[in-house]
Amino acid sequence: MKISRRDFLKWSIATAVALNVDLDLDRVNTALAAETDPPIIWLNGAGCSGCTISTLNVTSPTTIDNVLTSKISLKYDTTLMTAAGNTAMQVLDESANLYKGQFILVIEGAIPTGASGNYCIIGEQNGSPLTMQQAVLKYGPMAKYVVAAGTCASFGGVSGASSLTECKSVVTILDGKTTNPVINLSGCPVHPTILVQTLIDLSLGVLPAVDTNNRPSKYYGITIHRKCERLGKEKVNQPGVYGCYKDIGCKGPQCSNVCPTMKWNNGVNFCITANYPCIGCANPTFPTNPLVDAVSAATTKVKSN
Repeated sequence: MKISRRDFLKWSIATAVALNVDLDLDRVNTALAAETDPPIIWLNGAGCSGCTISTLNVTSPTTIDNVLTSKISLKYDTTLMTAAGNTAMQVLDESANLYKGQFILVIEGAIPTGASGNYCIIGEQNGSPLTMQQAVLKYGPMAKYVVAAGTCASFGGVSGASSLTECKSVVTILDGKTTNPVINLSGCPVHPTILVQTLIDLSLGVLPAVDTNNRPSKYYGITIHRKCERLGKEKVNQPGVYGCYKDIGCKGPQCSNVCPTMKWNNGVNFCITANYPCIGCANPTFPTNPLVDAVSAATTKVKSN
């Protein structure tokens, strides 16, 4: 006999009461509440799972344990779930159909389209391989909201640098096929606060105001250079020393992200604090090499002099 998570918890509570077992009611209420939280289906395409790892390290607006127990109801994520194989694929399809028009689809990694999408197969359905491209086309239109987590999903990123796999962004695959516009949360990886807060906003039915790249403007509205702690400092000609890296290929003047304000590792660090130029990982054109750009910038400067 199959029982729901909610029924299981209720029966467990009744049994505990009958046996006079002490209960932490706050934790019980949290667990019960999670059943009604917005369902999340998380698909992993061509990528490194860096955005998942980044999300696991979230500390603001809350920690990952609180996110998973009281903020969202994560139905499918192959990196985090215990189920595998046919069981996992059954969970994916049943969840998508049960919560059709309600769930939030998070897509991490770019979508390979070369070789009919067969460079990335996420499982098997109805006796046939299911490619990431097929999964996105199948479940994207069923979702209430679609979130592209990271630069690979948003713009192609590192995965899209390969011409063989022909990796595409989520919006390229789903153009015009979704209820709401795809929300891009670029970054390599996406900052955990950006992702978690956006999911919470969407769970409340709040669509964020976006920039021209369909990224929430409250996170991507100001360049890193404008908020950089080294703005106005002496310009230096090599990484590894303190100073402004604008003349050696730093992408901070062209890249918008929260790195200088929220930082990483619980607000400790980011590229420039670590004495390296911003690599512009949230840009649509990423990846680029700041040191290669530095040579170009230095050559241009010499010629202009």
